[in-house]
Amino acid sequence: MNRPVSIVLVVGLAVAIAGCQRLGLGGSSPAPLPATPAPPVDSQPLTPLDGVQSSDTLIEQQPLDPVEGGGEQVASASPFEAPAEAREIGRSDLLGGWTMQSAADQCQLFMTLTTWSGGYRANTRGCGSPNLQGISAWDLTGKQVVLKNDAGETVANLYSSGGTQFNGQTSTGQPITVFR
Repeated sequence: MNRPVSIVLVVGLAVAIAGCQRLGLGGSSPAPLPATPAPPVDSQPLTPLDGVQSSDTLIEQQPLDPVEGGGEQVASASPFEAPAEAREIGRSDLLGGWTMQSAADQCQLFMTLTTWSGGYRANTRGCGSPNLQGISAWDLTGKQVVLKNDAGETVANLYSSGGTQFNGQTSTGQPITVFR
């Protein structure tokens, strides 16, 4: 047999043996881990909510008081209304890093187009306020940018102020500015 063919056969045999060991065909495999014991679950009845007698009764519903002029009360979708000069914005206008300032807090805000619960992924860095630290998503509704936390609750509503600046209000009523 000539030398190159012998080398190819030896290398091929070594690769085959290594593959068998890697796939667990040639040796012993490690023992499986034991199951983790779980504590028993307690079962207790819950205390009733205010205004509820038992789980068999319905919660009493109070009618809404009419608003002056005969209309019904309707909850506002946004606690902060868009200013007249707010301009239309697109998702790509918001991507990347921003500086965010609210009250005495100034920190970084990063927005991507990765889908996330409540819209798209966002995160902050260097924020002192727990409210701003909790921002994890953003969404765009017309002229309004909504910053949200993990629970999907609105943290802030923003509107374009032209160029690369957005002004608005946090859910706690503080003014907020996002700019580059």
